[in-house]
Amino acid sequence: MRYEAPETKEEAVSLLAKAEGNAHILAGGTDLLVQLRAGMVEPGVVVDIKKIAETRAIKSEHGGFRVGAAVTGAELDEHDELKRLWPGVVEAVELIGSTQIQGRASMGGNLCNASPAADSVPALIAAGAQCNIVGPDGERTLGVEEFCKGPGATNLQVGEFLVSFVLPARPAHSGDAYLRFIPRTEMDIAVVGVGVSLSLDSDGNCVAARVGLGAVAATALLVSDAAEALIGTRVDEKAVENMSSVIRVACRPIDDKRGTIAYRTHVSGVLAARACRIALQRAEQN
Repeated sequence: MRYEAPETKEEAVSLLAKAEGNAHILAGGTDLLVQLRAGMVEPGVVVDIKKIAETRAIKSEHGGFRVGAAVTGAELDEHDELKRLWPGVVEAVELIGSTQIQGRASMGGNLCNASPAADSVPALIAAGAQCNIVGPDGERTLGVEEFCKGPGATNLQVGEFLVSFVLPARPAHSGDAYLRFIPRTEMDIAVVGVGVSLSLDSDGNCVAARVGLGAVAATALLVSDAAEALIGTRVDEKAVENMSSVIRVACRPIDDKRGTIAYRTHVSGVLAARACRIALQRAEQN
């Protein structure tokens, strides 16, 4: 196994293309190092992308932000303006592991690990975040909700890697929130995770919304029908209840040691309602 640390996107793409699928990206390493030690993966080359400037930067862009795939959770927590515009996204990333893990773990790694229960993913979906991907054929963008195709599997092609995320501009009276349920009080895998983002007009009516749902299907879901239940309302209790009902219908969970199908389905509606109320409160304050 070789370790490479290219300094440009072009070098990284070349290394990945030559490896013909037998390569792994190292962004933070909190998942990859565990997998290597356990013998779960045996790559021919590990490509560390942290020396590529774009993967480590947080930049204002068109009223929103471009966040590098290797930016750590700790660095996101220290960026006051990003936290102000997208508090739910930052809060979701902050739920990944311990304080020590936060110094290494990244949104890019959390997404590319392709776990259905990844905490940052429903929040990014709710935010309408776009993935900037580079490969042998150049650059392309993909919505976060389209990035994963199943547990442990992504829609990246051979030679491609995730460079950055684009979080869009926020209009006035907008807010987002992410909540999860775990069996323990901290540092556990989500049984259900829900992200909600919404925008209000000057009269308090919901004019835009997105809802992301995690840990209840093979991939995290964009639940468009849940957003439609909110748009055009004042996000009153009836609208929130309707949204929760839609969320429960969208669930496609499995029974496992962390929760039954019935339990996950019920909890998804409860968390969606709570996250929606937090997002609403933040929108009213902005």
